[in-house]
Amino acid sequence: MSGSSTIAIHADRDVRPSRAVAPPIYQTATFWAEDAEQFAQAAVHRRGQGFYTRYGNPNHAQVAAVVAELEHTEAAMVTASGMAALTTAVLALVSAGDHVIGQRSTYGGTASVLLNLLPRLGVSITQVDQTDHEAFEQALTPQTRLILVESPSNPLLQLTDLRAVADLARAHNVLTLADNTFATPINQRPAAFGIDLVWHSATKYLNGHSDVSAGVLAGPAHLLDRIWDVAVLTGAVLGPLDAWLLLRGLRTLPLRMPRHNANGQALAEALQDHPAVARVHYPGLATHPQHALAASQMSGFGGVLGIELAGGFEAADTFLDRLRYARRSASLGGVESLAVHPASMWRGMLGEEQLAASGVPLGLVRLAAGTEDTADLVADALAAADAVVAAVPSTVRELTR
Repeated sequence: MSGSSTIAIHADRDVRPSRAVAPPIYQTATFWAEDAEQFAQAAVHRRGQGFYTRYGNPNHAQVAAVVAELEHTEAAMVTASGMAALTTAVLALVSAGDHVIGQRSTYGGTASVLLNLLPRLGVSITQVDQTDHEAFEQALTPQTRLILVESPSNPLLQLTDLRAVADLARAHNVLTLADNTFATPINQRPAAFGIDLVWHSATKYLNGHSDVSAGVLAGPAHLLDRIWDVAVLTGAVLGPLDAWLLLRGLRTLPLRMPRHNANGQALAEALQDHPAVARVHYPGLATHPQHALAASQMSGFGGVLGIELAGGFEAADTFLDRLRYARRSASLGGVESLAVHPASMWRGMLGEEQLAASGVPLGLVRLAAGTEDTADLVADALAAADAVVAAVPSTVRELTR
């Protein structure tokens, strides 16, 4: 099999309708057919590219071809956002009376699907500690149809033993769906460990430039066909221009990720012993409780780290204010560094009790390292941490004595 950079540039060759070196943008809502038979065939072709853009578009097909090859799956499909990928997949794969297992440490949107959406539809859910793979087995019921995993998790960077969960699920005829947004297929391929379906918020690393909202799903064609049937009804369609921009971002993903990995590692190592910092959550650190598992599943550890400030909510806010390069903004995975306070951001998605149950500390900052020079990012983060020591009383200052 070809390397990742070659795949990212050439995997869509067979689905390019033109001979243009740079793929055109197929900015059209609909396509015409030569005759009735061709029209009828196009109308029922799942994940096609020549009938109606809600059903598929050449730009969609090009992205899907690259993502499937990068993830080492049979096929892939695109959606309007990462959440569209998740919700469409879940709606396609479970029904009222079914049971879904998820993680306690997971993205706030995913947690909201588990806690707020699915119960309204008659689907029961159980959240487990992802660091204990036996917890997944204990949560299984005869009605379990789907296990949702995310590794590393957002924002605590906890790991899930993908092979153990996949083996367990397959033994009980349960499907698995993994969020691979933080890792990307450059650092981790869940399908290699037996996971059935993989999804991404392609808004993040896959696009890499913070100018597109998109989602992707990758896995066996027969499962994606089921999901596509629902996607056509929900209409969570990715626009052709956004698909084209996503494809352009994918071309450089294998080049960008090593810098993200290096910056994340350097920041984690620099901050872990700072007196303002209670703990750094980053799987690349030897002190991470699941570092061995991370090293066995991942070839790189990504650019996202959780910085737990000892002074709590106020310290986290001060740290964010003093950062020069990382802007206070949601999202991650772009060439520019971004930082956010999850406890503030997720209050809009989760209730206070749900937020507390997620285990997200009030003093946690999620810092997503971009591709800036490593030394600049490290110096900036250390200066912000120094500012916390000076500005926040008691808790932090006591650590410096």
